[in-house]
Amino acid sequence: MQKRIVQRGRPPGTTTFEAEPAQAFGEAVRAARKAQGISQEELAALAGIERSHMGKIERGQHMATLALILKIAVALRISSAELMTATEDNLGSGNGS
Repeated sequence: MQKRIVQRGRPPGTTTFEAEPAQAFGEAVRAARKAQGISQEELAALAGIERSHMGKIERGQHMATLALILKIAVALRISSAELMTATEDNLGSGNGS
């Protein structure tokens, strides 16, 4: 039997970034942050990520990983389910600004 070679990473030419869900998630994060009166810099510090990265997430320029979603939810003191529900609501309302 021939040993299979496992290549790391995505196949060339593929992407996992989809703008609409990224923007909807960013809107949900921004709304929750503003509702709590937390600055973007403070939220980034609470979540343990760079402020510039948080800005990209809120603007929908970066698709957050599951680990980041969980960190952000903890920092906002809400459940990740609440964050996902708000994201789904944003997708449903067509607010992909």
